[in-house]
Amino acid sequence: MNSDEIIIAAVDALEKCGIPYMTVGSVSLNLYTAPRSTQDADFVVELQADSLPGLMAELGPTFRLDAQVRFETVTATTRHIIDAKDGFFRVELFQLSDDTYDRERFSRRRRVNVLGREAWAATPEDVVVMKLRWSRQGERSKDKDDARSLIMVQSDNLDWDYIHRWCDEHGTRELLDELRASLPQE
Repeated sequence: MNSDEIIIAAVDALEKCGIPYMTVGSVSLNLYTAPRSTQDADFVVELQADSLPGLMAELGPTFRLDAQVRFETVTATTRHIIDAKDGFFRVELFQLSDDTYDRERFSRRRRVNVLGREAWAATPEDVVVMKLRWSRQGERSKDKDDARSLIMVQSDNLDWDYIHRWCDEHGTRELLDELRASLPQE
C-alpha cells in the first residue's frame, strides 16, 4: 500500500467504526497549501475504551497496532501508532484531550475531500495555530515552514481574530507576527 491508500484506509475505518476524528498535521496542511510528503498521517480521535479493537479489525491484517501507548506533551494526551506492515508509513491517533484549545479545534473541524473521500479535517486556522504551538516544542523549523506556507497561500481567507486569540493564549503570537512579517509584500 502507498501512503494515499493508507490514509484512505484509515479514514474509511474511522468512518465505518463511527469514531469521531479529524485529520491534522501534514494531511490537513496539504488541503490548504502546496502538498509535502510525510512519513505518517495524524488524526485526533475521540476513542472510547473499546474502540481500538474494532478499528484494528476494520483495518485488517495489513496494519499492526504498536502495543506501546505514548504520551504527547503539547496537549497532554495519549498517542497510538498504527504501522502499515510494509513499515514505511504509519497512522498516528492522538486522543482528544480536555485541553480547551484541543476541544475547540475539534468542534470547528469541517468535512472536506481528502484523497477522494469525505473526511473530517482541521480548519486552516487550526493548522496554523497547532503548527506554531508544535514549533515551540524544540524549535521545529518544519512546523514553522508549514505555518508560513499556509499563511502565504491562505492569508486572505483566514480568521485572524481566532488565530490571534489562540496564539496569544499559547505564547506564539510573536512567532506568528515574525512569520507574517517575513512574507513577501504585494
